[in-house]
Amino acid sequence: MPSDDIEFLSPPGAIKPTGPWSLGVRAGDFVFVAGMRGIDPATNKLVEGDEARIRQAFSNMKTVVAAARGALRDAVRLVVYVTDMARYRPIVNKIQEEVWGGPPYPPRTIVRGEPSQSGRHRGSGRNVLLSIQQPGLVPPELLAQLDLRPLQRLAP
Repeated sequence: MPSDDIEFLSPPGAIKPTGPWSLGVRAGDFVFVAGMRGIDPATNKLVEGDEARIRQAFSNMKTVVAAARGALRDAVRLVVYVTDMARYRPIVNKIQEEVWGGPPYPPRTIVRGEPSQSGRHRGSGRNVLLSIQQPGLVPPELLAQLDLRPLQRLAP
């Protein structure tokens, strides 16, 4: 695919990447959103509280998707990483149902991982990253990744 068919997504109001990665990319008619955490874009700090943090992660994805002129309902795949399945899965289910507004839902994989000392989110003073598989890092609370169906190109 020619590089001019790739649009890197970093919209106003989105979180700031904490390393050498992009929030999302539109490649032709496909959109890929990086794993999102419950970081408040205004403060660049993790939101307090389980439900608020998960809701913020979905909001962060929505911001990136909207920059590609898409919606979360365009998702064809959702991957969610958590460290405590019993604690976080019901909250993810509840918020996803609210955000999507009802079925149909995209195929979703929810993966449980163990926390490690891989790193800290700046300003939080606590470990928020775990390693699922090389080289990916995810937070103990939640990380969600989204792929969208082909979106129609808009005329320039």
